[in-house]
Amino acid sequence: MESYLLTWAELLLRWVHVITAIAWVGSSFYFVFLDSSLTPPVDEDLKKQGVSGELWAVHGGGFYHPVKFAVSPPQLPAHLHWFYWESYSTWLSGFALFTVSYLWSAGSYLIDKSLMDWSPNMAVAAALAFLVVFWLLYDGICRLVGQRQNGDAIVGALTLLLVCAASWLACHWFAGRAAFLLVGAMLATSMSANVFFWIIPGQKKVVAAIKAGQPVDPIHGQRGKQRSVHNTYFTLPVLFAMLSNHYSFTYSHPQNWLVLILMMLAGAAIRQFFVLRHGYKLGRNRNPLGYAGVGVALLLGVIVWLKPDLPAATANAAVPATVSYQDLQPLLAQRCYMCHGAQVQMKNVRLDSPEALRQHAQAVYQQAVVTKVMPLNNATAITEAERALIRRWFETGAATQ
Repeated sequence: MESYLLTWAELLLRWVHVITAIAWVGSSFYFVFLDSSLTPPVDEDLKKQGVSGELWAVHGGGFYHPVKFAVSPPQLPAHLHWFYWESYSTWLSGFALFTVSYLWSAGSYLIDKSLMDWSPNMAVAAALAFLVVFWLLYDGICRLVGQRQNGDAIVGALTLLLVCAASWLACHWFAGRAAFLLVGAMLATSMSANVFFWIIPGQKKVVAAIKAGQPVDPIHGQRGKQRSVHNTYFTLPVLFAMLSNHYSFTYSHPQNWLVLILMMLAGAAIRQFFVLRHGYKLGRNRNPLGYAGVGVALLLGVIVWLKPDLPAATANAAVPATVSYQDLQPLLAQRCYMCHGAQVQMKNVRLDSPEALRQHAQAVYQQAVVTKVMPLNNATAITEAERALIRRWFETGAATQ
């Protein structure tokens, strides 16, 4: 019953998380596009009001005319819309999903004993520390050097080094799938923290100053803009990290930390292309195609690098020409029955009879041979020769007999 309820919790939380993430990412992308596409106002009345940029757009059968005030409008409207619940809801649903999917069963999903043989409580504490410590270090970098000359470039370089170090550490401490997801959660936590600690408080100070009739300090807008820009570059790396758990060939690679870094760099470079593209169309930036080229080149390089090797002739020679259920049963008893046998049936899968194995033959082949996801984190130490035995059993048709 617990497994059934946890599965429902995962489904509903994942659904909510995807919906809120779409809302947050969509609004973030839209405002980056808006800032890049604004043109100086033509109307004299807008200029007198202090408008620094405007945009005309058509969508859904109507025309839209948003304008931007560089520091503050002449007066506040009666209804002012705030963009923060998209961020908060995404983080809250994501953390709840992470808790149900990984922290709740840390012994199975966080720990790879070949990397770190620690207790579930220690693994959970270390995972939570990743979220907090990265934010503190990143925030400290922004505070210390963000306002200096060329501060943005320095912050970017130091943050890149910090992300690379965190990726390496996560992949050497946690099971590969959990490590990738944890790095994504780490960046996403910093994105929401930027909104919670800097962007929204700065905007509230601006609103309070306007209401009090006091001069508005432009530093609040500058800091909010800086953190918002950081968030947009984090977005594609976060999305890759979150989706990677479906593709074991990435996180199961011996140099999985480098795979993660290269894929996140590719995402950031491609995002830079889209950020600059709108300004380039207005003659403000150099042609940004180079960034897209770098991103695509990194992706192609990783694809070639991760290309699977053909099975060695010696490995094939060690596998019988045909493999029956009787040949496979000792392997299953040693590697699979503890989770898919008479006592426990994880995911309602049982493999301790010819009929049951035949029913799940395709899934066994896919999970144990193709993606190598199972056994989870290779907890039962299945060997490549044993995987080859399962391959031969499936490919010679024994699975359907």
